[in-house]
Amino acid sequence: MRPRRSVLYMPGANTRALEKARGLSADSLILDLEDAVAPDAKAEARDNVVAALTSGEYGNRELTIRVNGLDTDWHADDLAAAAAAGPAAVVVPKVNSPADVAAIEAGLQAGGAPEHTKIWAMVETPQAMLDCANIAAASERLTVLVMGTNDLAKELHAAHVPGRQPLLTGLGLCLLGARAAGKVILDGVYNDVRDPEGFEAECRQGAQMGFDGKTLIHPGQLDAANAVFAPADAEVESSREIIAAFEAAQREGKGVVTVNGRMIENLHVENARRVLAMADAIATSAGE
Repeated sequence: MRPRRSVLYMPGANTRALEKARGLSADSLILDLEDAVAPDAKAEARDNVVAALTSGEYGNRELTIRVNGLDTDWHADDLAAAAAAGPAAVVVPKVNSPADVAAIEAGLQAGGAPEHTKIWAMVETPQAMLDCANIAAASERLTVLVMGTNDLAKELHAAHVPGRQPLLTGLGLCLLGARAAGKVILDGVYNDVRDPEGFEAECRQGAQMGFDGKTLIHPGQLDAANAVFAPADAEVESSREIIAAFEAAQREGKGVVTVNGRMIENLHVENARRVLAMADAIATSAGE
């Protein structure tokens, strides 16, 4: 298990930003060749990102590269460069079908990408929402789904409002698809970097819905995302109590277990073990 509470986009054309990212508290970085890069800077950004990725100066942060979309002139060169550089993953925008996943996987294999380079598929169109379960299950190499909520809102002609009511159907469909396939899923970005209260509220909503973490557009959003998507101390302690009580009951041959007056079943124990595994992963990551 690897924490992905905070996944920060970094513009590939901005070498100062890439250098600054070496000291940020992000669990994962997306070195971006797509939206953050002007058309005439794509080639230079590609070189910058490959140099950053292969520098060995980012510690234990998970490094990924967002390439340009399959229907762009830059996609093939981006994918070939990423395959050669060997990031933790290649992030691909506007993945709309299992066929898109197959094309990305074939491109990575043709480019000699190492086995550890996975696919993160961005789902951000109505078609992707409706086919998300099949997209998520299309390849073992695809390990993460990334919500593209800005593009989804545009495609739906929907407003950005607190609570994200217009987007909840799509978010829910993608959560179902991800969990059915056993994949990680990351919530979309929050656009107003001057609204920390709104950002934290959206993080809490995403965590309550079941997202594993949130994609970010500014370093100022890191602390809140890291806090919200980490198990709270009380949750960790409760999980330890549940596991200890369950194991003690098993040793004694008891069929019913209660903790603080609440009946405990296998599903509660599984959730408790997941909470402890995530807490341990965060602690290990912080100590590396």
